[in-house]
Amino acid sequence: MSRRSLTPKQRDFLGYVRSFLKRNGEWPTYRDIIDHFDFRSPNSVTQNLQALFKKGYLKRDEFGYELVDRDPGPFAGAIQIRGVITAGVLQEAVEADLGQITLETLFPNLDRIFAIRVSGDSMIGADIQNGDYVLLVDEDIKNGGIGAVMYNGETSLKYIHRERDGLRLESANDEYGDIYINPDVFEEVRILGRYVGHVNRAGIFREPGKMSTRAA
Repeated sequence: MSRRSLTPKQRDFLGYVRSFLKRNGEWPTYRDIIDHFDFRSPNSVTQNLQALFKKGYLKRDEFGYELVDRDPGPFAGAIQIRGVITAGVLQEAVEADLGQITLETLFPNLDRIFAIRVSGDSMIGADIQNGDYVLLVDEDIKNGGIGAVMYNGETSLKYIHRERDGLRLESANDEYGDIYINPDVFEEVRILGRYVGHVNRAGIFREPGKMSTRAA
């Protein structure tokens, strides 16, 4: 069963179940879940469990539900949310179990994201450095957005501009000129994915705020 994207409420529900299991070594009861989320009826618990089962995050047998064990890769760790803190005047600290921050929190469409290692410095103006791992999602790219392109077996990560006769690939480094792709009817141009972030030793980064300075 393949995983599908979760809604924010479903991610919170799954995070709570995982956190409860880690602390207590057993599943939360319906009463635990109802009290935590202030649900009005047990039906809300059942609906969330069924949704996680259908989306591939839970498995089920005659004894009930279990978490699906998978190889989660290098970003499996979760950060516990321990409470609420004010960013204004001093207020009393509020401690609470608010679930976890995971990679799925940052990228809700995680099931469609893949990574490619960057070789070269043509995108340093977008804070994408040589050796970084760019995160790409398999979907269309808006004109002027960053994405990966394959043309005649060769690939590149660039700002992608759609023009009348083809594509213009723009770097984020003045040392590199634009690349123009004007394929004929027998040549294939493939967009591998839209850039959504990158990973390096400093951390995980979403799309940078700096956009291409060139007009599309």
